[in-house]
Formats: sequence, C-alpha cells, structure tokens
Amino acid sequence: IKDADFLIAGTEQLSRDVLDSAKRLKAISRCGTGLDNVDLAAAEQNNIKVFNTPDAPTRAVAELTVGLILALIRHIPVMDRDIRGGVWKKRMGNLLEGKCVGIIGFGRIGRKTAELLLPFGVKIVYYDVKETESSPDHEKVGLDRLLENADIISMHLSVVPGGEPVIGKEELKKMKEGSLFVNASRGGSVDEKALAEAIETGHIAGAALDVFKNEPYDGPLVNMKEVILTPHIGSYAVEARISMETEAVQNLLKGIKGREK
Repeated sequence: IKDADFLIAGTEQLSRDVLDSAKRLKAISRCGTGLDNVDLAAAEQNNIKVFNTPDAPTRAVAELTVGLILALIRHIPVMDRDIRGGVWKKRMGNLLEGKCVGIIGFGRIGRKTAELLLPFGVKIVYYDVKETESSPDHEKVGLDRLLENADIISMHLSVVPGGEPVIGKEELKKMKEGSLFVNASRGGSVDEKALAEAIETGHIAGAALDVFKNEPYDGPLVNMKEVILTPHIGSYAVEARISMETEAVQNLLKGIKGREK
C-alpha cells in the first residue's frame, strides 16, 4: 500500500511499520466492525483517517448467534455427525423458552441479539462497562451475577480490554453448572484452553465459537463433540456483505471529500 492514497481494508494487519511506510495514505475504510487490526495510534500520528462499517453486519452476526444457540441447545451438529457416522441416536435437548440469556457487551450486535431472542420467551440480562439503562425487556447486572445466573452466555464485545480474556478460568468457574457459551464477537475474549477444560469436566455443557485468538484455529476445542466451530463467518450473509462494502465505499468517499476541502 506504499503508493496508495486511499485504502479499503479487510482483516489484514495494518501495523505501525505498514502505516509508517505508506507515505501517501490519507484514509482507511475498514470493511467490517472491528479495528483491532489497525494501529490507530500510528494512523493518527500519520494523519490517516480511519473508518469502519459498524451497522451493516449487525443483523447477520445476531442471526448467526441465535442459530448457534438453537443448534447447541438441541444438539443438532452432534446428531448430524452421529447419523453420518452410522449412529442413529436420539439426544434429548432443551427448550429455549424460559432460559436466562446473559449478553456480555450490549452494543449494536448485543442489542439486536436480545431483540431476536425475546420472542422465544427468554429472560435477558446483560453486562456492559458503558452506562446503559435497563428496560422491561432486559436487565443490566454485574458480571459475576450474569455468570452465576445465565443458562446461556453470549459474548458481544467490540474490543477486548487490554487484550486479556474477559472470560478466563475464574470466570468459567463462576458460570452456572451445565450452561452454554457462545462467542461471535472478538477472538481472545475467552481463554480457549480454559474453556476446553471446563467442557471436558462437564461444568460447561457446550460452546459455539465463530472467532478465535489465532485464526485459522487448531486448538483443543476442535476435538470436542459438544462444541460448534465456524470460521469467522458472522457477517457472511450476502445482504450484509453488500451493505458492508457499500458503506465502506461511502466512507472512503467521505475521506476523499474531506481531503479535498
């Protein structure tokens, strides 16, 4: 990108070295929500404007989250693999109705996930470091209370504070016995090794992950039948991708116009 004036970016790492070498670069339009692959401090120091597309993927990620929850609670992938392996075994699942769903991170995607889940008759509790108000449909609680009471926990953090897992070994211990865990937000927000251990002991009944600390992922969760793994496809719905790419171009045009003034 050293000769580029403007850049539409995906998930490639735009480090300080990369940005320092891009002497002509004036604006980056990230096609996606997260900006953890962009060194924002280096961008600011190099007078490079940075845009993202936070609205376009919202429904796609929320719908994937609901799908993963339903697949987990009814053991759908496990029974699919059983049949393909020549085993006809009926596994008893649970209803989503009446369950307490804890959402960690109540931004755009967390709120949309709650909206899609409410018609199933669930109770929604959420934790967010930002000041947000509870409503009749969802209650804001502390992290410990959420972990201790939720039947299903869904991660929707936009960033991982300090780069450390929000859900580590101690947090997993606090989770309700037999609960389910879903992460379709940020890789690294859960200690994947500790999660695998919690599932191995039976403390956590199952998990679904769409994002990982290191991608492609090849860790212990791969070999666990109670786990659903998808390759970071939260925004991979045709309609969402079109919206993201359109928004990314519009943002880039804003950057160009801003430079022309």
